[in-house]
Amino acid sequence: MKNTALTSESPQPFTGAIKHVLLVDQSRLQRRILSAALQRDGYRVSEAGSAAEALEYCRATMPDLILSDWMLPDLDGLALCDAVRAIRSSHYCYFVVLTARSERDAVVGALEQGVDDFLLKPVDAHELRARMSAASRIMHMQRELTDSHRDITVALARLQAVHDAMDKDLRAAKQFQESLVRDRVIRFPRGRVSFLLHPSGHVGGDLVGHYRISQNRIGLYAIDVSGHGISSALMTARLAGYLSATSRDQNIALIPSSGGGFDALPPHQVIEQLNSLFLDEIETEQYFTMILAEVDLDSGVVRLSQAGHPHPLVQRADGRIEQHGEGGLPVGLIPGADYGEFELTLNAGDRLLMLSDGPIECPDDKGALLDDDGLNTLISELADETGEDFLEGFLWRLQAYAGSGTIPDDVSGVLLEFAPSVGRVTKGLG
Repeated sequence: MKNTALTSESPQPFTGAIKHVLLVDQSRLQRRILSAALQRDGYRVSEAGSAAEALEYCRATMPDLILSDWMLPDLDGLALCDAVRAIRSSHYCYFVVLTARSERDAVVGALEQGVDDFLLKPVDAHELRARMSAASRIMHMQRELTDSHRDITVALARLQAVHDAMDKDLRAAKQFQESLVRDRVIRFPRGRVSFLLHPSGHVGGDLVGHYRISQNRIGLYAIDVSGHGISSALMTARLAGYLSATSRDQNIALIPSSGGGFDALPPHQVIEQLNSLFLDEIETEQYFTMILAEVDLDSGVVRLSQAGHPHPLVQRADGRIEQHGEGGLPVGLIPGADYGEFELTLNAGDRLLMLSDGPIECPDDKGALLDDDGLNTLISELADETGEDFLEGFLWRLQAYAGSGTIPDDVSGVLLEFAPSVGRVTKGLG
Protein backbone atom coordinates (compact mmCIF):
# COMPACT_ATOMS: atom_id res chain seq x y z
CA MET A 1 0.00 0.00 0.00
CA LYS A 2 1.27 3.42 -0.92
CA ASN A 3 0.55 6.46 1.29
CA THR A 4 1.26 9.65 -0.64
CA ALA A 5 1.73 12.60 1.72
CA LEU A 6 1.80 16.21 0.59
CA THR A 7 5.20 17.82 0.05
CA SER A 8 6.14 21.25 1.40
CA GLU A 9 5.48 22.72 -2.04
CA SER A 10 1.97 21.26 -2.17
CA PRO A 11 -1.10 23.40 -1.45
CA GLN A 12 -2.16 23.79 2.18
CA PRO A 13 -4.47 21.05 3.45
CA PHE A 14 -8.12 21.51 2.62
CA THR A 15 -9.96 23.12 5.53
CA GLY A 16 -13.36 21.54 4.83
CA ALA A 17 -14.91 18.48 6.44
CA ILE A 18 -12.97 16.15 4.11
CA LYS A 19 -9.20 16.21 4.47
CA HIS A 20 -8.08 12.62 3.92
CA VAL A 21 -9.04 10.62 0.80
CA LEU A 22 -8.33 6.94 0.16
CA LEU A 23 -8.11 5.97 -3.54
CA VAL A 24 -8.90 2.33 -4.28
CA ASP A 25 -8.15 1.21 -7.88
CA GLN A 26 -6.13 -1.65 -9.31
CA SER A 27 -4.76 0.74 -11.96
CA ARG A 28 -1.69 2.55 -10.66
CA LEU A 29 -1.98 5.08 -13.52
CA GLN A 30 -5.60 5.85 -12.65
CA ARG A 31 -4.64 6.31 -8.99
CA ARG A 32 -1.78 8.63 -9.95
CA ILE A 33 -4.04 10.83 -12.11
CA LEU A 34 -6.72 11.12 -9.47
CA SER A 35 -4.19 11.60 -6.68
CA ALA A 36 -2.56 14.52 -8.50
CA ALA A 37 -5.91 16.21 -9.06
CA LEU A 38 -6.96 15.76 -5.44
CA GLN A 39 -3.64 16.95 -4.02
CA ARG A 40 -3.84 20.10 -6.11
CA ASP A 41 -7.10 20.88 -4.35
CA GLY A 42 -5.49 20.40 -0.93
CA TYR A 43 -6.48 16.86 0.03
CA ARG A 44 -4.19 14.35 1.71
CA VAL A 45 -4.32 11.19 -0.39
CA SER A 46 -3.63 7.54 0.40
CA GLU A 47 -3.79 4.70 -2.14
CA ALA A 48 -4.77 1.03 -2.20
CA GLY A 49 -4.65 -1.38 -5.15
CA SER A 50 -7.24 -3.84 -3.84
CA ALA A 51 -10.18 -4.14 -1.46
CA ALA A 52 -8.04 -6.12 1.00
CA GLU A 53 -5.44 -3.32 1.15
CA ALA A 54 -8.20 -0.74 1.55
CA LEU A 55 -9.81 -2.61 4.45
CA GLU A 56 -6.45 -3.04 6.18
CA TYR A 57 -5.89 0.69 5.92
CA CYS A 58 -9.42 1.54 7.14
CA ARG A 59 -9.04 -0.65 10.20
CA ALA A 60 -5.92 1.31 11.13
CA THR A 61 -7.06 4.80 10.08
CA MET A 62 -10.51 5.54 8.74
CA PRO A 63 -10.31 8.14 5.95
CA ASP A 64 -12.84 10.92 5.49
CA LEU A 65 -13.71 9.75 1.97
CA ILE A 66 -13.08 6.65 -0.13
CA LEU A 67 -12.96 6.94 -3.92
CA SER A 68 -13.19 3.35 -5.18
CA ASP A 69 -13.39 1.74 -8.60
CA TRP A 70 -16.45 -0.45 -9.12
CA MET A 71 -14.36 -3.37 -10.34
CA LEU A 72 -11.53 -4.53 -8.04
CA PRO A 73 -9.42 -7.70 -8.27
CA ASP A 74 -10.82 -9.26 -5.08
CA LEU A 75 -14.16 -7.52 -4.35
CA ASP A 76 -16.35 -5.13 -6.21
CA GLY A 77 -16.86 -1.59 -4.97
CA LEU A 78 -20.25 -2.35 -3.44
CA ALA A 79 -18.89 -5.26 -1.40
CA LEU A 80 -16.02 -3.03 -0.26
CA CYS A 81 -18.55 -0.39 0.82
CA ASP A 82 -20.41 -2.98 2.92
CA ALA A 83 -17.14 -4.12 4.53
CA VAL A 84 -16.12 -0.53 5.35
CA ARG A 85 -19.51 0.18 6.90
CA ALA A 86 -19.02 -2.85 9.16
CA ILE A 87 -15.83 -1.37 10.67
CA ARG A 88 -16.50 0.45 13.92
CA SER A 89 -15.27 4.03 13.69
CA SER A 90 -15.73 7.29 15.53
CA HIS A 91 -16.66 9.15 12.34
CA TYR A 92 -18.53 8.51 9.11
CA CYS A 93 -16.64 7.72 5.88
CA TYR A 94 -18.13 9.09 2.67
CA PHE A 95 -18.01 6.46 -0.08
CA VAL A 96 -17.86 7.30 -3.83
CA VAL A 97 -17.81 4.66 -6.56
CA LEU A 98 -16.05 5.14 -9.93
CA THR A 99 -17.81 3.32 -12.73
CA ALA A 100 -18.16 3.19 -16.47
CA ARG A 101 -21.68 1.83 -16.01
CA SER A 102 -24.32 4.45 -16.54
CA GLU A 103 -27.39 2.21 -16.24
CA ARG A 104 -29.93 3.73 -13.90
CA ASP A 105 -30.68 0.45 -12.10
CA ALA A 106 -27.00 -0.07 -11.30
CA VAL A 107 -26.65 3.44 -9.89
CA VAL A 108 -29.84 3.16 -7.81
CA GLY A 109 -28.75 -0.23 -6.47
CA ALA A 110 -25.39 1.20 -5.44
CA LEU A 111 -27.00 4.08 -3.56
CA GLU A 112 -29.40 1.71 -1.80
CA GLN A 113 -26.46 -0.43 -0.61
CA GLY A 114 -24.84 2.47 1.21
CA VAL A 115 -22.78 4.19 -1.50
CA ASP A 116 -23.01 7.96 -1.05
CA ASP A 117 -22.20 9.07 -4.60
CA PHE A 118 -20.73 7.90 -7.91
CA LEU A 119 -18.57 9.26 -10.74
CA LEU A 120 -18.55 8.12 -14.33
CA LYS A 121 -15.24 7.17 -15.88
CA PRO A 122 -13.29 8.76 -17.41
CA VAL A 123 -13.39 11.28 -14.56
CA ASP A 124 -13.68 14.93 -15.49
CA ALA A 125 -11.55 17.17 -13.25
CA HIS A 126 -14.25 19.83 -12.90
CA GLU A 127 -16.88 17.24 -12.02
CA LEU A 128 -14.51 15.63 -9.49
CA ARG A 129 -13.96 19.00 -7.82
CA ALA A 130 -17.71 19.68 -7.73
CA ARG A 131 -18.49 16.24 -6.31
CA MET A 132 -15.81 16.62 -3.65
CA SER A 133 -17.17 20.04 -2.66
CA ALA A 134 -20.68 18.60 -2.37
CA ALA A 135 -19.35 15.70 -0.29
CA SER A 136 -17.52 18.14 1.97
CA ARG A 137 -20.70 20.14 2.57
CA ILE A 138 -22.65 16.98 3.37
CA MET A 139 -19.94 15.72 5.72
CA HIS A 140 -19.76 19.12 7.41
CA MET A 141 -23.48 19.04 8.12
CA GLN A 142 -23.27 15.41 9.24
CA ARG A 143 -20.48 16.21 11.69
CA GLU A 144 -22.34 19.22 12.98
CA LEU A 145 -25.29 16.96 13.64
CA THR A 146 -23.01 14.40 15.28
CA ASP A 147 -21.44 17.08 17.48
CA SER A 148 -24.88 18.43 18.35
CA HIS A 149 -26.08 14.93 19.19
CA ARG A 150 -23.00 14.42 21.35
CA ASP A 151 -23.63 17.73 23.11
CA ILE A 152 -27.26 16.80 23.63
CA THR A 153 -26.26 13.39 24.96
CA VAL A 154 -23.84 15.01 27.42
CA ALA A 155 -26.47 17.57 28.43
CA LEU A 156 -29.08 14.83 28.91
CA ALA A 157 -26.64 12.84 31.03
CA ARG A 158 -26.05 15.89 33.20
CA LEU A 159 -29.77 16.55 33.44
CA GLN A 160 -30.34 12.92 34.38
CA ALA A 161 -27.72 13.24 37.12
CA VAL A 162 -29.46 16.38 38.41
CA HIS A 163 -32.83 14.63 38.16
CA ASP A 164 -31.52 11.63 40.08
CA ALA A 165 -30.13 13.91 42.78
CA MET A 166 -33.41 15.82 42.99
CA ASP A 167 -35.38 12.57 43.07
CA LYS A 168 -33.20 11.35 45.94
CA ASP A 169 -33.75 14.63 47.80
CA LEU A 170 -37.50 14.47 47.13
CA ARG A 171 -37.69 10.93 48.50
CA ALA A 172 -35.89 12.11 51.61
CA ALA A 173 -38.26 15.10 51.83
CA LYS A 174 -41.23 12.75 51.48
CA GLN A 175 -39.94 10.59 54.34
CA PHE A 176 -39.47 13.72 56.45
CA GLN A 177 -42.96 14.99 55.66
CA GLU A 178 -44.47 11.61 56.50
CA SER A 179 -42.61 11.73 59.81
CA LEU A 180 -44.57 14.89 60.70
CA VAL A 181 -47.60 12.61 61.12
CA ARG A 182 -45.99 9.84 63.13
CA ASP A 183 -49.18 8.26 64.43
CA ARG A 184 -51.84 7.65 61.81
CA VAL A 185 -54.27 6.35 64.45
CA ILE A 186 -54.78 7.64 68.00
CA ARG A 187 -57.04 5.64 70.32
CA PHE A 188 -58.73 6.85 73.46
CA PRO A 189 -61.37 5.23 75.73
CA ARG A 190 -64.39 6.68 73.90
CA GLY A 191 -63.19 6.63 70.31
CA ARG A 192 -60.23 7.30 68.05
CA VAL A 193 -58.69 9.71 65.55
CA SER A 194 -57.34 8.58 62.16
CA PHE A 195 -55.28 10.67 59.73
CA LEU A 196 -55.03 10.67 55.92
CA LEU A 197 -52.13 12.35 54.08
CA HIS A 198 -51.80 11.63 50.35
CA PRO A 199 -49.67 14.14 48.37
CA SER A 200 -50.23 14.49 44.63
CA GLY A 201 -46.44 14.40 44.07
CA HIS A 202 -43.38 13.38 46.06
CA VAL A 203 -44.26 16.00 48.65
CA GLY A 204 -47.30 18.17 49.16
CA GLY A 205 -48.68 21.18 50.95
CA ASP A 206 -51.19 19.46 53.22
CA LEU A 207 -50.69 18.77 56.89
CA VAL A 208 -52.82 17.02 59.50
CA GLY A 209 -52.03 16.41 63.13
CA HIS A 210 -52.92 16.61 66.77
CA TYR A 211 -51.58 17.70 70.15
CA ARG A 212 -52.59 16.79 73.67
CA ILE A 213 -53.97 19.57 75.84
CA SER A 214 -54.85 17.61 78.98
CA GLN A 215 -55.92 14.15 79.99
CA ASN A 216 -59.36 14.53 78.40
CA ARG A 217 -58.76 17.24 75.75
CA ILE A 218 -56.90 17.18 72.43
CA GLY A 219 -56.35 19.59 69.58
CA LEU A 220 -56.85 18.49 65.96
CA TYR A 221 -55.87 20.44 62.85
CA ALA A 222 -56.05 20.17 59.07
CA ILE A 223 -53.97 22.58 56.95
CA ASP A 224 -53.67 23.14 53.20
CA VAL A 225 -50.83 25.43 52.06
CA SER A 226 -51.30 27.14 48.70
CA GLY A 227 -49.35 25.64 45.81
CA HIS A 228 -47.61 22.30 45.56
CA GLY A 229 -44.14 20.88 45.82
CA ILE A 230 -41.08 21.78 47.85
CA SER A 231 -42.00 25.32 48.92
CA SER A 232 -45.39 24.23 50.21
CA ALA A 233 -43.86 21.19 51.93
CA LEU A 234 -41.31 23.40 53.70
CA MET A 235 -44.13 25.60 54.94
CA THR A 236 -45.98 22.59 56.36
CA ALA A 237 -42.83 21.63 58.26
CA ARG A 238 -42.71 25.07 59.84
CA LEU A 239 -46.40 24.97 60.73
CA ALA A 240 -45.93 21.53 62.28
CA GLY A 241 -43.38 23.12 64.60
CA TYR A 242 -45.85 25.80 65.69
CA LEU A 243 -48.38 23.07 66.59
CA SER A 244 -45.93 20.47 67.86
CA ALA A 245 -47.27 17.42 69.67
CA THR A 246 -43.88 16.53 71.15
CA SER A 247 -42.40 19.92 72.12
CA ARG A 248 -45.42 21.22 73.97
CA ASP A 249 -43.61 24.31 75.25
CA GLN A 250 -43.06 25.34 71.60
CA ASN A 251 -46.71 24.84 70.64
CA ILE A 252 -48.33 28.29 70.26
CA ALA A 253 -51.78 26.81 70.99
CA LEU A 254 -50.74 25.75 74.50
CA ILE A 255 -50.27 27.97 77.55
CA PRO A 256 -49.04 27.02 81.03
CA SER A 257 -51.85 26.27 83.48
CA SER A 258 -51.92 27.15 87.13
CA GLY A 259 -51.63 23.50 88.11
CA GLY A 260 -48.29 23.06 86.36
CA GLY A 261 -49.59 21.47 83.16
CA PHE A 262 -50.96 23.07 80.02
CA ASP A 263 -54.16 24.69 78.95
CA ALA A 264 -55.12 25.80 75.44
CA LEU A 265 -55.97 29.06 73.76
CA PRO A 266 -59.35 29.13 72.03
CA PRO A 267 -59.02 27.83 68.45
CA HIS A 268 -59.82 31.20 66.86
CA GLN A 269 -57.05 32.91 68.85
CA VAL A 270 -54.53 30.30 67.72
CA ILE A 271 -55.41 30.96 64.07
CA GLU A 272 -55.17 34.71 64.63
CA GLN A 273 -51.67 34.20 66.06
CA LEU A 274 -50.68 32.15 63.05
CA ASN A 275 -52.02 34.87 60.77
CA SER A 276 -49.86 37.46 62.53
CA LEU A 277 -46.79 35.21 62.46
CA PHE A 278 -47.29 34.48 58.78
CA LEU A 279 -47.60 38.14 57.80
CA ASP A 280 -45.05 39.65 60.18
CA GLU A 281 -42.25 37.09 60.38
CA ILE A 282 -42.44 34.81 57.34
CA GLU A 283 -41.65 36.52 54.04
CA THR A 284 -43.67 34.50 51.54
CA GLU A 285 -46.45 34.94 49.02
CA GLN A 286 -48.06 31.73 50.19
CA TYR A 287 -51.13 31.41 52.38
CA PHE A 288 -52.98 28.47 53.84
CA THR A 289 -56.43 27.30 54.83
CA MET A 290 -57.05 25.58 58.12
CA ILE A 291 -59.47 24.04 60.58
CA LEU A 292 -58.49 23.85 64.22
CA ALA A 293 -60.60 21.84 66.65
CA GLU A 294 -60.46 21.42 70.42
CA VAL A 295 -62.10 18.17 71.45
CA ASP A 296 -63.43 17.23 74.89
CA LEU A 297 -63.05 13.46 74.89
CA ASP A 298 -65.48 13.01 77.77
CA SER A 299 -68.43 15.11 76.64
CA GLY A 300 -67.99 14.99 72.87
CA VAL A 301 -68.09 18.78 72.64
CA VAL A 302 -65.90 20.14 69.82
CA ARG A 303 -64.94 23.81 69.46
CA LEU A 304 -63.76 24.70 65.97
CA SER A 305 -62.39 27.65 64.04
CA GLN A 306 -62.42 27.60 60.23
CA ALA A 307 -60.03 29.63 58.07
CA GLY A 308 -60.98 29.16 54.42
CA HIS A 309 -60.83 25.36 54.68
CA PRO A 310 -63.67 23.16 53.34
CA HIS A 311 -66.53 22.76 55.79
CA PRO A 312 -66.11 20.02 58.38
CA LEU A 313 -68.65 17.21 58.06
CA VAL A 314 -70.40 15.28 60.79
CA GLN A 315 -71.85 11.88 59.98
CA ARG A 316 -74.34 10.93 62.63
CA ALA A 317 -74.84 7.38 63.84
CA ASP A 318 -77.93 7.05 61.65
CA GLY A 319 -75.93 7.97 58.52
CA ARG A 320 -77.06 11.60 58.16
CA ILE A 321 -74.33 13.99 57.00
CA GLU A 322 -74.19 17.56 58.33
CA GLN A 323 -72.03 20.43 57.10
CA HIS A 324 -70.79 22.93 59.69
CA GLY A 325 -68.95 26.23 59.73
CA GLU A 326 -69.11 29.47 57.73
CA GLY A 327 -65.84 29.35 55.80
CA GLY A 328 -63.70 32.23 57.03
CA LEU A 329 -60.61 33.84 55.52
CA PRO A 330 -57.43 31.94 54.65
CA VAL A 331 -54.43 32.57 56.89
CA GLY A 332 -51.73 34.94 55.67
CA LEU A 333 -53.76 37.26 53.45
CA ILE A 334 -55.20 40.07 55.60
CA PRO A 335 -53.43 41.61 58.62
CA GLY A 336 -55.53 41.65 61.77
CA ALA A 337 -58.19 39.33 60.35
CA ASP A 338 -60.76 38.05 62.83
CA TYR A 339 -61.68 34.39 62.91
CA GLY A 340 -64.93 33.08 64.30
CA GLU A 341 -65.61 29.98 66.31
CA PHE A 342 -68.44 27.47 66.48
CA GLU A 343 -69.30 24.42 68.52
CA LEU A 344 -70.82 21.02 67.85
CA THR A 345 -71.43 17.93 69.92
CA LEU A 346 -70.68 14.34 68.95
CA ASN A 347 -72.88 11.66 70.40
CA ALA A 348 -72.41 7.91 70.51
CA GLY A 349 -71.62 6.60 67.02
CA ASP A 350 -71.08 10.05 65.45
CA ARG A 351 -67.92 11.04 63.60
CA LEU A 352 -66.30 14.26 62.48
CA LEU A 353 -64.45 14.48 59.16
CA MET A 354 -62.18 17.39 58.22
CA LEU A 355 -60.99 17.09 54.59
CA SER A 356 -58.87 19.25 52.30
CA ASP A 357 -60.31 20.59 49.04
CA GLY A 358 -58.55 17.84 47.05
CA PRO A 359 -61.59 15.50 47.09
CA ILE A 360 -64.32 17.98 46.11
CA GLU A 361 -62.11 19.43 43.34
CA CYS A 362 -61.18 16.02 41.91
CA PRO A 363 -62.31 15.75 38.24
CA ASP A 364 -63.52 12.64 36.45
CA ASP A 365 -62.56 11.71 32.88
CA LYS A 366 -64.94 14.34 31.51
CA GLY A 367 -63.73 17.11 33.82
CA ALA A 368 -66.76 17.09 36.15
CA LEU A 369 -65.74 17.79 39.77
CA LEU A 370 -66.82 15.50 42.59
CA ASP A 371 -68.26 18.51 44.47
CA ASP A 372 -70.15 18.41 47.78
CA ASP A 373 -72.97 16.12 46.64
CA GLY A 374 -70.53 13.56 45.25
CA LEU A 375 -68.50 13.75 48.44
CA ASN A 376 -71.57 13.06 50.59
CA THR A 377 -72.47 10.09 48.39
CA LEU A 378 -68.98 8.69 48.68
CA ILE A 379 -69.02 9.04 52.48
CA SER A 380 -72.45 7.42 52.69
CA GLU A 381 -71.16 4.41 50.76
CA LEU A 382 -68.55 3.94 53.49
CA ALA A 383 -70.96 4.26 56.40
CA ASP A 384 -70.06 0.84 57.81
CA GLU A 385 -66.29 1.36 57.56
CA THR A 386 -64.27 2.89 60.37
CA GLY A 387 -60.80 4.26 61.07
CA GLU A 388 -58.06 3.46 58.58
CA ASP A 389 -60.42 1.22 56.60
CA PHE A 390 -62.72 4.19 56.05
CA LEU A 391 -59.89 6.48 54.90
CA GLU A 392 -58.32 3.84 52.64
CA GLY A 393 -61.72 3.10 51.11
CA PHE A 394 -62.35 6.82 50.69
CA LEU A 395 -59.07 7.31 48.81
CA TRP A 396 -59.69 4.22 46.67
CA ARG A 397 -63.16 5.45 45.65
CA LEU A 398 -61.77 8.92 44.92
CA GLN A 399 -59.14 7.43 42.62
CA ALA A 400 -61.85 5.37 40.92
CA TYR A 401 -63.85 8.57 40.36
CA ALA A 402 -60.80 10.19 38.72
CA GLY A 403 -60.84 7.30 36.23
CA SER A 404 -57.86 7.14 33.90
CA GLY A 405 -56.49 10.41 35.28
CA THR A 406 -54.79 11.09 38.58
CA ILE A 407 -56.02 13.07 41.55
CA PRO A 408 -54.49 16.49 40.77
CA ASP A 409 -54.36 17.84 44.30
CA ASP A 410 -53.14 16.65 47.67
CA VAL A 411 -55.74 14.75 49.70
CA SER A 412 -55.70 14.93 53.48
CA GLY A 413 -58.16 14.42 56.27
CA VAL A 414 -58.79 13.97 59.96
CA LEU A 415 -61.43 11.45 61.07
CA LEU A 416 -62.65 11.68 64.68
CA GLU A 417 -64.92 8.79 65.70
CA PHE A 418 -66.68 9.26 68.99
CA ALA A 419 -67.87 6.26 71.03
CA PRO A 420 -68.73 4.03 68.01
CA SER A 421 -72.08 2.35 68.31
CA VAL A 422 -72.73 -1.36 68.07
CA GLY A 423 -73.99 -0.88 64.50
CA ARG A 424 -70.50 0.06 63.29
CA VAL A 425 -67.58 -2.35 63.21
CA THR A 426 -64.75 -1.02 65.40
CA LYS A 427 -61.67 -2.83 64.23
CA GLY A 428 -58.76 -2.56 66.63
CA LEU A 429 -60.36 0.11 68.80
CA GLY A 430 -58.57 0.53 72.08
